[in-house]
Order: sequence, then C-alpha cells, then structure tokens
Amino acid sequence: MKQTAAPKTYRVKSFGCQMNVYDGERMGEMLQQEGIAEAAEGEDADLVVLNTCHIREKAAEKVYSDIGRLTKGKTQKKAPMIAVAGCVAQAEGEEIMARSPAVSMVVGPQAYHRLPAMIDNAVSGKRSTDTDMPADAKFSALPQRRKSAPSAFLTIQEGCDKFCTYCVVPYTRGAEISRPYAALVDEAKMLVEAGAKEITLLGQNVSAWTGEDDRGRSLGMAGLIRAIAAIPDLARIRYTTSHPADMDDALIETHGEISKLMPYLHLPVQSGNNRILKAMNRSHTAESYLKLLQRFRAVRPDLALSGDFIVGFPGETDAEFEDTLAIVDEVRYSQAYSFKYSPRPGTPAATMDDQVPLEVMDERLQRLQASLRRDQQAFNDASIGKTCEVLVERKGKREGQWLGKSPWLQSVHFTGDVAIGDLVTAELIQAGQQSLGGRLISP
Repeated sequence: MKQTAAPKTYRVKSFGCQMNVYDGERMGEMLQQEGIAEAAEGEDADLVVLNTCHIREKAAEKVYSDIGRLTKGKTQKKAPMIAVAGCVAQAEGEEIMARSPAVSMVVGPQAYHRLPAMIDNAVSGKRSTDTDMPADAKFSALPQRRKSAPSAFLTIQEGCDKFCTYCVVPYTRGAEISRPYAALVDEAKMLVEAGAKEITLLGQNVSAWTGEDDRGRSLGMAGLIRAIAAIPDLARIRYTTSHPADMDDALIETHGEISKLMPYLHLPVQSGNNRILKAMNRSHTAESYLKLLQRFRAVRPDLALSGDFIVGFPGETDAEFEDTLAIVDEVRYSQAYSFKYSPRPGTPAATMDDQVPLEVMDERLQRLQASLRRDQQAFNDASIGKTCEVLVERKGKREGQWLGKSPWLQSVHFTGDVAIGDLVTAELIQAGQQSLGGRLISP
C-alpha cells in the first residue's frame, strides 16, 4: 500500500446482534476522540468500518460483496480506507487481507480499541491484522460515554463457555469474561447523565455475569441490576441474551421486585425436542425450559416472552420438528427469532451426518414462522385497551407521528406534543403484527 491521507470522516456499518451495535457505537466514539468526524448521511466517508457478524449464512461472502461495492469504479485515491471488524474479522483474519487488497486493517471484536494505531499504519502504507483476545482490555481503553440515545446498550459480559455445537461465538468472541462491577455502574451513570432513560445489559451469555461490589461481596447479575436500578434518573432496565442454565433464583426474583426491570424476557430454547437439544449441546430439556418460564411468570404474570429457534438441525426428523411447534403452542411468544440451520465452519455440527435438505428446512421454517406470527399478533391484540408508559425514541414516517417502545418491547406509534427521550402515558388502541397504535394521554 502507498501512503495516504489521514481520514477526516468515518462510517461504521454494523451487522448482526445488539453487541455489535454497542461495539459499533464505541468504535465511533473512539474515532471521534481521534478527531475523525462521522460522515453525514448520504456522503462518502474517508474510513468505512464493516463491523461484521458470523452467525448468519454466508457471512464472509457478504463482507467481500460490501468491500466490492465500496471500491467499484473508484481509483485507489478515491476509494475509502476500509477496516473489517467483528466476528468475521476474528474468524477469517489474514484470509481477508489475502483476498481483498483494498482492506487496510482487520480487527477482531476484542481488539478494536487498537484501531487508532492501525489507522496510523494504514496512513503510512502498512496493512495490519489484530485478532488478539485480551480479557477486558478494550473497555479500559475506550473513551467515556458523553452522549446517548434514550435507549442505550451496555455490554457487561462477553464470550461463551457453552460450546453449542452449531455456534461460532466461543471461537470468535472467546471464553466468558465479566466486566468489573464498578466500571459497569460508572458507565451506566454516564449513559444516564448523557440522556439514556433505558439501559439494555448485553452479553453473549449475559446472565452468566459475576463480579464483586465495592464491599468485596460476590454478585450475580441480580445484584448488578439492583445497583443500576438505584441510579435516580434511569427509568428502565432490560437484558439480553441469556442461557437457561444461568437463570438463578435471585435473577428470577428481581423480575417481581425491581419495577425498573421491564416485563420482557428473551430466553432462547432453539428446539422443542430433547434429542435435538442434546445434539446441540444445550444443557436444558424442553421440560426444564418450560418449568423455568413458569417460575418467571409466577413472579411477573404480565411477562412477555421471546425466544430463538433453529429448524433443520442435522438429523432433525419431522416428528422432532413437531415438538418445536408444540413448545411454541404452549409458550405463546410475544416475539421470536427463527432461522434455518446453516453450518458454520469449525463447529461440530458442520460435520454431522444427516444434514437436512434445504427444501425441508424451508417448509419447516414457514410453518414455524406462521405459528410465531399468530402468537405475536395475539399478544398485540390482547394489549388493546391497556394504558402504559412509552419511551419516545424517534420521529415516525408521517407528519406529527412519534415512535417509542412499550414496557413489553412493542413498537408504539402515536401523535402528540412530545420530544425524543420523553416517557409518556399512552392508551394502546390498535394492533398490527409488528407495531401498535397509541393515543397519547399525558406527556
């Protein structure tokens, strides 16, 4: 690479999970601290960071397609400096550098705090790759939070030790680490001071968080939630994503005792069949999962439930898939995420026998999603007539329209004299599958 001008503007394009959104925001804050401004909407950026996700099918190929779009028809002088970050960067590493000469740097999700030094290398004509996984180092190197949306993300835990046979997270994000209690409480306070009314605690296995408080007492996530709930101007707390194996009594109890903890739980099950769950290396059974949900509903009867599902896992029979439909019928999810199984290189499931034909997976996914849509519509229909608080997040598409979230994470649209960040009272008067209409009662 030849020497090039230092970038004056940047754009971060994040794919995938909410933790990637958090990482993208933090990279943006770090670049701004270095004097690089975010490019205006519709304008080309001098530096483009592709913050990638490895969960979806053909994730790596989509990255190369994006790189091609960024460089197509442009000379080296006019093409942006390109950084590939995130989980595909971690998994592919030097392969990306070999296949795409236009990429200046490749940086894994645990090393993105080193981006400024890598940009300096690129300016001087050197390409660089950094996929180290130092425990917690990036958080101490990142700038303080100075501005926030009404709803903010806070990563409290990274990595996973569960090694589900279909999942790449242990390989791309590493072993489970928990950020220190004091650092999390401080960052939560900064987010609230910067304008956040709601904080969502994030982790690949968020309920596995552990730490010690300022008195040296051991805490699980329930203790952290209680500490963050004590921040006066914070109105709402959420968390995602959890594993059924790490939902302890104390965490369940917080749902009945902490009013700031919203009545919404995302708890992936993946399959309703015990043989498939064992093949996935999930430590729960369908029965233990249902009993766990009953315990949550006992302390918070109005709890909205969300889940994750994989159809067509290797060897899944028609009868085993029917067990997944049965668990959906019993739980009645308010929302859910469902996918066809796709083999991730390096995972045990990728080499299993009896890979399910694509057309069979397609048919099963359509049936599953029909059931999930039915239940989401039914949950929203049952909300009509309720009065609740709505956190105003942005303007709607129509003149005078606003969009916000209900306590149950439903999108609510309404009109009225409000502002972004307001917590308003609204009556829910109309229900679609993806959103509800509301009538503003009081700002």
